[in-house]
Amino acid sequence: MQKGDVLFCQNQTTSGLYRVVSGCVTLQRTGLGGDTLTLHRAVSGGLFAEASVFSETYHCDAICTEAGSVIKIAKADVKATMQSNPAFCEGFTRLLAVQVQQYRAHIELLAIPSAKERILAAVQAGYFDATVTELATRINLSHEACYRALRGLCDDGRMIRVGRGKYTLS
Repeated sequence: MQKGDVLFCQNQTTSGLYRVVSGCVTLQRTGLGGDTLTLHRAVSGGLFAEASVFSETYHCDAICTEAGSVIKIAKADVKATMQSNPAFCEGFTRLLAVQVQQYRAHIELLAIPSAKERILAAVQAGYFDATVTELATRINLSHEACYRALRGLCDDGRMIRVGRGKYTLS
């Protein structure tokens, strides 16, 4: 896949889930105002579109944000393996349970009203592993608000700018 390739779109009929072999894929949804929200970021070794196994349509867009490759696993194969292999079924269920916990923690992060405090929490949670713009979409801030908050955090001495678009905690 090349950067910008679309694997599937919201409301498209589901056909399976995916594993990232290399590169990066983000699951995104565009709001009514045109803003993009990143729902999930899958990197090498990660899965995405797990809910497609039990859904008729995809609930978001999957966009390649870093060139690489993915493996598609047909939902019929996943369901058949779940029925015939209890260990696989338990492992898949555990994976989904961990994701529920992660999404609940993400909701808590998004509930932080201060942009500065939300960014600090996101950095501590390991969210800042790409661009400032991508961080902004992951934590539901405009990229302008994200840059302003980062500048404010640097001015406050809580973060240090170490390069263009690169920051670290003080």
